[in-house]
Amino acid sequence: MMTNLFSVFDPSTSILNLSLNWISTILGLTLIPCMFWFMPSRYHLIWNKILLTLHNEFKTLLGPTGHVGSTFMFISLFSVILFNNFLGLFPYVFTSSSHLVMTLALALPLWLSFMVYGWINHTQHMFAHLVPQGTPAVLMPFMVCIETISNVIRPGTLAVRLAANMIAGHLLLTLLGNTGPSLTYSILSLLIVAQIALLVLESAVAIIQSYVFAVLSTLYSSEVN
Repeated sequence: MMTNLFSVFDPSTSILNLSLNWISTILGLTLIPCMFWFMPSRYHLIWNKILLTLHNEFKTLLGPTGHVGSTFMFISLFSVILFNNFLGLFPYVFTSSSHLVMTLALALPLWLSFMVYGWINHTQHMFAHLVPQGTPAVLMPFMVCIETISNVIRPGTLAVRLAANMIAGHLLLTLLGNTGPSLTYSILSLLIVAQIALLVLESAVAIIQSYVFAVLSTLYSSEVN
């Protein structure tokens, strides 16, 4: 059977032709301690503090024209991506956020709903966005083409950015880990240190990428109001 470097990221666990690796997207719920739901524990207080900070930031990005409660949608998006990114760092857990199927399923409906809402309710405002202020009349047709293309590729850039960043670090960890059995003990100790450093870096990337995805989605939403 033909395999390539990326085959390690493909769903391979299957029972009755069902790709069970995708169950990892809801594994985050099983890792949350029971006391998180029953009493205001330290986990609860820390998470609430993070969500409140995000809520205030997204509220600022959306501005006064943003709909009340719309920040919760982007906070939920941040939480889902963050859980999936972190779960992918555990051994034998399928990283769903490294697949375009998952990232496009998050980015495309969001962008499409913003576009439909904007063109139906704020048609004049959407047309005005196609030509930046102060553009010379000669360049207006070119600016419309450029702005249209940059608008259309937004869901793709959101999806590819998240998937590529998640798969790159995992690929490096996998490649370095595969060289372990053939190394001497002295070089192996250096490899372990490098793997731990990469794992810390991947943890930071998991947080940053989920934050970037949520912030860019918020900015795209604020443009249609």
